[in-house]
Amino acid sequence: MEPALPLAGLNILVVDDDEDSRFYITTVLETDGATVMAVASAELALKVLPELQADVLISDIAMPGEDGYTLIRKIRALKPDIWGKLPAIALTAYSDSEYRSLALEAGFQTHVAKPVDPGELVAIVANLVRTYAQVTE
Repeated sequence: MEPALPLAGLNILVVDDDEDSRFYITTVLETDGATVMAVASAELALKVLPELQADVLISDIAMPGEDGYTLIRKIRALKPDIWGKLPAIALTAYSDSEYRSLALEAGFQTHVAKPVDPGELVAIVANLVRTYAQVTE
């Protein structure tokens, strides 16, 4: 028997304006069992979120138009009983503590600096989902 993939059964929404980043993150997550929808903007993310029924959101912060901070605030305001609890990861090149604080204040559960190691990204997602599941039980 093969061991279960750590992200099997998860629907993950990835939001990043950089095509290479979207491809990299999607490949890493799908390799470990997740179903991933990747979009290039906050506007597209808000359109597909209800259809996807995402278990996790991974969003870049610095995007043209609406940034990741605005996106997470809008998601949290949509239906707070549903989207207020969506586990969310800010994945960004802005790695210092000030940006980490801004991400957490905006509504992300964690802040991860780019570039991220594939194994680390999978572990962060799996741990966040596990923590979230324990909190909501």
